[in-house]
Amino acid sequence: MELVKNQRNVWDPLDVIWDLQSDLNRAFNRSLIRQEGRPRNFDPQVEVQEQADHFLVQADLPGLKKEDFSIKVQGTLLTLSGERKIETEKTEKKSYYSERSYGAFARTLEFPVEIQADKVKASYREGVLEITLPKAESSKAREISVEVK
Repeated sequence: MELVKNQRNVWDPLDVIWDLQSDLNRAFNRSLIRQEGRPRNFDPQVEVQEQADHFLVQADLPGLKKEDFSIKVQGTLLTLSGERKIETEKTEKKSYYSERSYGAFARTLEFPVEIQADKVKASYREGVLEITLPKAESSKAREISVEVK
C-alpha cells in the first residue's frame, strides 16, 4: 500500500497556464471592486444583428437624452459616443452606495462590409438606441446563374 503519491519531477505546461489564470482572476477581481465614492465609467451595452441587406444595432443608453450622444458612420465603422453626466442637486446628499456608472464613452464597431452612410436610420425610445445600417450594394450577396452545356 502506498501512502504518498509518486511525485514526478516533470514540468507540466498546464501548471503555468493555471497559475496565470489564477493571477489574472485575482487581478481582475481586485480592479472590478469599485472604490468608495468613485463612479464607474459608463460603457453602453450593444447587440448587433445581421440581416440580408442591413445590420441592426441596439445600444442601451439609460438616462440619456438624444442630445447626449452622437452617431458617426464611415466605411465599415460605426462610432457611438457621448456622455452620461452625474446628476447633481443643490442639496448636500451623500451617496451611501451606487452601482450607476457615468462619464464620457465611445464605442466603435467594425462591420465586415461597407455601410451606406447616407441611408443609415436611427431611433431612440425608452433608453434604447436602434440603428439600421444598410449594407453597400457591392457587398450584398448576388445569385449568379451558371449555364450548363
